[in-house]
Amino acid sequence: MKILLAEDDQRLGELTSHLLRKKAGYTVDWVTDGEEAYDYASVSSYDVLVLDWMMPGIDGRTVCHQLRLDGYTGAILMLTARDSVQDRIKGLDGGADDYLVKPFEIDELMARLRALGRRSFTPLLEDICRMGELELHRTSHLVVCGENQVQLSLKEFQLLDLLLKNRGRVLSRQLILDRIWGMDTEVTLKTIDATVKLLRKKLTQIDPRSNWIQNVWGVGYKIEA
Repeated sequence: MKILLAEDDQRLGELTSHLLRKKAGYTVDWVTDGEEAYDYASVSSYDVLVLDWMMPGIDGRTVCHQLRLDGYTGAILMLTARDSVQDRIKGLDGGADDYLVKPFEIDELMARLRALGRRSFTPLLEDICRMGELELHRTSHLVVCGENQVQLSLKEFQLLDLLLKNRGRVLSRQLILDRIWGMDTEVTLKTIDATVKLLRKKLTQIDPRSNWIQNVWGVGYKIEA
C-alpha cells in the first residue's frame, strides 16, 4: 500500500512513517505542510492520504476540501487532536473518509488504512497514455509514435509517465526525485538531468524532431505536445 502522510510534528511524523514501513511494509511519503501534501497528492497516486488537521500554511481540512473540488477520488484519513462531534462532522463534510483522534495507537491506524485500502478508491490507470501521436504503454514500457517504437528502462518509463500525467505543468527536480527515486534516496539531482538526457535520446529514435520534454531553467521539467 502506498501512503502519503502529512504531519508537521517532526517526532510523530518520523515515528509514524517508520512504523508504517517497518510493521506493515507500506511505501510512505512523509511531508510536513499542507502545500506539499496538495502537490504530492495532485501529481501521484496513493492508496490513502493521511492528513493532519492542524498544519502550517494550509491545514489538512482545507487540503482535503480542495482535492475533492479538483475531483480527487482517493481515500483520505484525517488525523487531529479535535475530538468533539462537531469537529468530526466538519472533517467528514470536508471530504475525509475516516477520522482518527490523537493520540492514537499505530495498530489502530494500520487497521483503518487497511479498511480504506480495501475499498479501492483509486481508479486503475489505463494501459495507454497518449499525447498527440505519442503513446506510452504501461504494461510493456514501450513508447510508440506512428510506426516507430522504443523500450524504456524502469526509471525512464516512470519519469515519462509522471510528466505525461502532469502535461503542461512544471515539475520541480526535487519533486521528480522524491516521486521516482523516493524521499530517502541518496541519489542526487544530477541523476534527474542524466535520466532526462537518456529519455530525450530515446524519444528522438521514434521522432527525430521531438522536443516534448522542456527544461524550465532553475525549476525543473515539463512536457507538452
